[in-house]
Amino acid sequence: MKKKEINSARVPVYRDSGFELHDAGTTSAAFTKETEHSREPDTYIYSRYRNPTVVAAEEEVMKVEKCDWALLTETGMAAIDTAVSIFQKGADTKPWLFFTEIYGGTISYINSVLRDRRGLSISTFGPVDGKYNLVEFEKMIKELRPAFVYAETISNPLLVVADIPELCRIARKYDARVIVDNTFASPYLFRPLEHGADIVIHSATKYLSGHGNLTAGAICGNDTSLMKQAIEYRKFTGHMLSPDDAYRLSTQILTFRLRFEQQCKNASMMADLFRESAVISRVFYPRMKDHPTCEISARLFGGKLPGGMLTIDFKGANAGEMRMRRDKFIAAVSETIKLIPTLGDPHTILMPVEAVWGAKYPEPGMLRISAGFEESGELKTVVVKALERL
Repeated sequence: MKKKEINSARVPVYRDSGFELHDAGTTSAAFTKETEHSREPDTYIYSRYRNPTVVAAEEEVMKVEKCDWALLTETGMAAIDTAVSIFQKGADTKPWLFFTEIYGGTISYINSVLRDRRGLSISTFGPVDGKYNLVEFEKMIKELRPAFVYAETISNPLLVVADIPELCRIARKYDARVIVDNTFASPYLFRPLEHGADIVIHSATKYLSGHGNLTAGAICGNDTSLMKQAIEYRKFTGHMLSPDDAYRLSTQILTFRLRFEQQCKNASMMADLFRESAVISRVFYPRMKDHPTCEISARLFGGKLPGGMLTIDFKGANAGEMRMRRDKFIAAVSETIKLIPTLGDPHTILMPVEAVWGAKYPEPGMLRISAGFEESGELKTVVVKALERL
């Protein structure tokens, strides 16, 4: 019986683990072609290799990142693992260079997996007074000659903005590739591939999805050779996003720009409220003139509000008083602003920095806040009332 064609504008959820190949000739041709690691295969074989629902979602990511290819993984960490691991070449592996102001999970992965388990040569480069000195960076990369440099456009949690175009220019001089985690900036603010980066990764769990109800990672690029290596690595390690999560991501990403614009507005509004408060010692938001990377932010993002994240630090005569004010604020807003260890959610959420980062950021009064896309007036009322209590 001929199957009826359904007049839907959406790609269905293909939950097939394996796909029908009909005969031995088709099977042989499909597996032979598979070794070419095309982004979209002519014949689907197995969902760990490629899945049509996942490929459709990848095409939506390609539209917002404006890239030639995108691959989806089950988490942001899986995207990081895939992106860096394609540069591991056995005994011929060159050193890898990571900027220090990056996601804590990435740092743990570097220490636990790359150093302790794989025994790789990992070097790091950190900022001075909240800003990267690229003259010193060039000296380091000239001596080290790494396979790649890894940085975040906007760092977590102090929101250090890296000068990605200049970083890429320097890296190219010494034949180093550049991998950029663009999660905080998102394609709305900045597209590193257009400024010389080789690979861009996202925790799509955050702004690309934006609803706090799925986990996913994205790897984006224009270099076909890197794509083929990433497809092969993803296939053999099983770093594939499920078709159900891919379907939901492909629908949620359609509202990404609208959501992110409102999150930037809410973050900027809260930054101003905190800056005016007598109980806040410092606000970390790259729009602020006292932020060390304010100028870089304005140049890279074209004057747009620099994202939906901000970090604040409560005043206090001692650590105990700082923690007390931090905790009272958390309690005062708890009905509306929840303590949830993620970011990019529909509602504004927060996280105490010292409790999560420990020794790296031991400031007891520090809170990281992820602005949601709720109505600004309601959010302002909640924050103002909480600050008044303090």
